[in-house]
Amino acid sequence: MIGAVHIGLLAACVVLFVPMAMAGWHLSRNKMLFFSCALFITLAVGVHLMPYFPSISDFLSPSQVISLSSPSNRDSCVSFLHSVVYSGGGVIKECGIGCEKRLGWDWDWVGSGRVAGCEFQKLMRSDASDLLNGSWVVVAGDSQARLMAVSLLELVMGNEAMERVRGDLFKRHSDYSITVDEIGMKLDFFWAPYVGNLTELVLQLRRSRNIPDVMVVGAGLWDMLHVNNASEYGSALRVLRDNSLTLLPVSSNLDVGNSKPAARFLHLFWVGMPMLITTMLNTDEKREKMTTAIYDSYEDELTTSKIWRESGGPFFKLDVRLLSELCGPRCTSDGMHYDGVVYDATVQIMLNALLIESNQKLE
Repeated sequence: MIGAVHIGLLAACVVLFVPMAMAGWHLSRNKMLFFSCALFITLAVGVHLMPYFPSISDFLSPSQVISLSSPSNRDSCVSFLHSVVYSGGGVIKECGIGCEKRLGWDWDWVGSGRVAGCEFQKLMRSDASDLLNGSWVVVAGDSQARLMAVSLLELVMGNEAMERVRGDLFKRHSDYSITVDEIGMKLDFFWAPYVGNLTELVLQLRRSRNIPDVMVVGAGLWDMLHVNNASEYGSALRVLRDNSLTLLPVSSNLDVGNSKPAARFLHLFWVGMPMLITTMLNTDEKREKMTTAIYDSYEDELTTSKIWRESGGPFFKLDVRLLSELCGPRCTSDGMHYDGVVYDATVQIMLNALLIESNQKLE
């Protein structure tokens, strides 16, 4: 793409060589000087007016390079966050209830085209710690949300420290709280398998005015199995959406020492349901009630509820369905809970979304 330096060199050549060529045609000195001055003034005026004509400026500048510092390009890059690929595989290692990791199994963002231009970063432990330093993170929902909490804690604590707390985190249908002292990050997990449970949590936070910095929620699988009514699920989603919108933006009484509470932005994420492989589900009841048709009806309710930010709702969509589909049957042993690599990718997508929202870039 032509740049400003090239244009300057071209203009200089025109001003220098055109009069010389005219002199070679034996024009009078006065005519040559008049033409040279007129040409110089025209080029000078054109260079100064060029910034006021966006279409020309865009053509003449390297605007095709994507930069996360531009708001429009940030929005464009958000749409590519789920463009990932999986690779590897190998020995299976258990990592908790419904969770497995394959040694050598890995993922990354697509390394070409506009996805590569967005420069997404797979955050290491130190990077994630810097980003979440001093934050209060709330994770609430069913087993999918719990697996998200596991991947996030593994990232900021390391595998060895995570092994010491994994048993407590995986106590059946229970809440869990931990503070990572090194970075002052607090994580609270709330067992909330129904959308109504999530709404109760939102109302509780609103009443207490103790609002977290990051909230990751998701529910649907339990409703599908134990209620099996998509329309009721959709109604509950709309109630959750309306109550969650009242939290944005928020003022929190966690800001002490000020005469007036400071406004703080709450980052809300929705953990989508994974792809269900009916033939792999481990009970007859699941195979009967969690069919593809019923699953699709629940997904339709999620879309029409407009709970996601892309449709005006409060929640950024973490598309676990897409991420699990890309990994496929090789990444699950029960058709519902996927290998840790899927949730690791989901956590990294969430962290990169936080980077984009806060207009940060790690060095």
